[in-house]
Amino acid sequence: MERADKILANTGRWSRKEVKELIRQGRVTADGSLLRRSEDKLAETVVLAVDGERVTHSAKTYLMMNKPAGILSSTEDRQKTVIDLLPEHLREIGLFPVGRLDKDTEGLLLLTDDGQLAHRMLSPKKHVDKRYFVRVNGELNEADAQAFENGLILGDGLHCMPAGLALTERSNEGFVTLREGKYHQVKRMLAARGKPVIYLKRLSMGNLELDERLNTGEWRALTGEELTILSSLGIFNKKEVIPY
Repeated sequence: MERADKILANTGRWSRKEVKELIRQGRVTADGSLLRRSEDKLAETVVLAVDGERVTHSAKTYLMMNKPAGILSSTEDRQKTVIDLLPEHLREIGLFPVGRLDKDTEGLLLLTDDGQLAHRMLSPKKHVDKRYFVRVNGELNEADAQAFENGLILGDGLHCMPAGLALTERSNEGFVTLREGKYHQVKRMLAARGKPVIYLKRLSMGNLELDERLNTGEWRALTGEELTILSSLGIFNKKEVIPY
């Protein structure tokens, strides 16, 4: 059981102050009945609606961000981090990024307070593919794609799993698909081919794709459909209930 205002605030759509005002105005229902007090405790399976529109919620918070370049994907640092891009009420609930992106890399970043989900999504046993758009200094070719498919061995002895490199009409651009996430892996693999990366953007994790309507630095809560996608990947335990 959780307080109504906390459940709605954890969706990422409203602060607790805004939720209390919505409830005061009579705009929130719980299982079809008008919700009158923000402190009322509700079951996780309750059906909540605001202005008649059903609200996707769960016991945890799941956000998608289009990470901008120049921002660290960490929780605390002397420099600006992705957590600093969130409103105060979300900065205070212990959110953290699911897998880090380099400071100068853009694109899809998941933020959550669900440690189990983060562990399972990053586990090599789950084989959650990560897809990137890449631009290099040089020209990509079929030999590079074959080298990726075979699995590269880097200069320091690191064995990289077979990866995908899809070429495009522009010879210096392509799409890289990884099944693992070693430190600076895309950059190191392409550097090993003599083609250093000049721009990198993560587009997807598994079947979860970056919402291109999000400008860099913007974020939103995951939809019920997107939570279903994570569930289909085996990311959630079978016993976990994700209300839609």
